[in-house]
Amino acid sequence: MKKTVIVLLTGLLTVGSLVAANVPPAAEQIAATLLAAPEKRREGAEVLGYNAEGKLVTLREGNNDLICLADDPSNESFSAACYHRDLEPFMARGRELAAQGVTGKERHAMRWKEVDEGRLSMPRDARTLYVLTGKRYDAASGKVEGAYLRWVIYSPYATPETTGLTTEAVPNAPWLMYPGTAGAHIMINPPRAE
Repeated sequence: MKKTVIVLLTGLLTVGSLVAANVPPAAEQIAATLLAAPEKRREGAEVLGYNAEGKLVTLREGNNDLICLADDPSNESFSAACYHRDLEPFMARGRELAAQGVTGKERHAMRWKEVDEGRLSMPRDARTLYVLTGKRYDAASGKVEGAYLRWVIYSPYATPETTGLTTEAVPNAPWLMYPGTAGAHIMINPPRAE
């Protein structure tokens, strides 16, 4: 019995040490995350990131309408996002469902249904999400290697008829994803650098 408990505790300490070793310092997370935001909006943005245990926490309070979400240190590639504060209930619910193992289409459908039923807050007017992806953040240069910034404009219940947009992904042009749903949004994917 004692041996089992010791082995179990040793395993938990090892996992905890691995998590702590992979979590960048708060200042580094903040610097990397803010690269997703428009330059003139970075100073006042709230930043959510990860503590030594790998839990999502507020790394920096904000005083404007942007919330920025740091790269998940457990993922190999880099991805940070900034979005309008009014989208936080929708985004937080998405994180909550993902933590419960609900992903993909099922996660989308659950959130949309909750918005439709008035149980989950979602603004009716357009709100923007900025997503910065790449290979990794290099703290020495302050840059994301292979950086690619794209924009998403949430427009709940938008359709091709209300926006004039196609629902087909068109290279280098905006298009409408999930038309007619609470999660309808306009995708804007600029050309990738060669």
